[in-house]
Amino acid sequence: MSTPNPNPFGAVVRPDTGTAIGDATSAREVAEVQAAMVVARRFPRAPIEAMDRIMNACARPTLAASALYTYARGGQDISGPSIRLAEAIAQEWTNFQCGVRELEQRNSESIVEAFAWDVERNVRSVKVFTVRHERHTKRGVSRLEDPRDIYEAVANQGARRLRACILSVIPGDVVEAAVMACEATLRANADTGPETQRRLVEAFAEHGVTKEQLETRIQRRLDAIQPAQVIALRKVHNSLRDGMSAPIDWFEAAAPQIVPPSPAELPPYSDADFDRNIANWGKAIRSGRKTADQIIALAGTKGTLSDVQVAMIRSQAAPPAPDAPPARQSEDAP
Repeated sequence: MSTPNPNPFGAVVRPDTGTAIGDATSAREVAEVQAAMVVARRFPRAPIEAMDRIMNACARPTLAASALYTYARGGQDISGPSIRLAEAIAQEWTNFQCGVRELEQRNSESIVEAFAWDVERNVRSVKVFTVRHERHTKRGVSRLEDPRDIYEAVANQGARRLRACILSVIPGDVVEAAVMACEATLRANADTGPETQRRLVEAFAEHGVTKEQLETRIQRRLDAIQPAQVIALRKVHNSLRDGMSAPIDWFEAAAPQIVPPSPAELPPYSDADFDRNIANWGKAIRSGRKTADQIIALAGTKGTLSDVQVAMIRSQAAPPAPDAPPARQSEDAP
């Protein structure tokens, strides 16, 4: 007699392999999720009020200044909302949860999860990724040992994934409206005064960008910067701060400064060369073709002249003494 097939949707009894602490943690997490969904249904989102709050937040100059970023890709500049704007939208959208949490840390790497959950619509976006405990620099790869450095590396990588999760759940038209509101706020508050110029130089100096590189980027002196250029530079700075791009993507490498050697760095002018040239120098000075200062400057490019040698060159300007005194006329001569 054949045994009937079990119901695939029936209850399956599994052995209890958990611990008391694990069961309590799981039960608490389930209760929190259920409570959040119940609250979201009892107090649904008011889209109009939420949109008004988002627009009011985007009208703040401090938020607008860090709300947009720009990075270069394929020869084009791509602009978009930063993690700061994404977090501000999520806060005002209500019935919305998002965050970053470290799931595991082992073998010099961390397993991290970034998530965004619209509790009311039950739409969720999750990204699980690995962050290696290392830092890449021009001198190579260095391993991170300090817990603070590891935390900052995880937070930096997590912020990028969190931004992507939030923007994938929030409706696109809401994000576009917030971006437009931030751009309007930037245009209305784009100051080009000395204080703004100083802050731009200090902010970019943290990323190794000099004032000369900024002026090359905007094709004018910094004191003649235009409001639109201030806005563009702020977007670039936000991109550098969030790790979306590198300074080399925006600024030309600073030309190395060539410092000519000073006379003090040259060896002393040899006495043999000096004795061989002093006669010709004297002729040039007395004929008016060269001055003593010009001869000193020319000789100083070959070596460091001593005070005695300088004095000898200057003495060449005096006319030579006569070989014999002129004959004295006789008093009896007519």
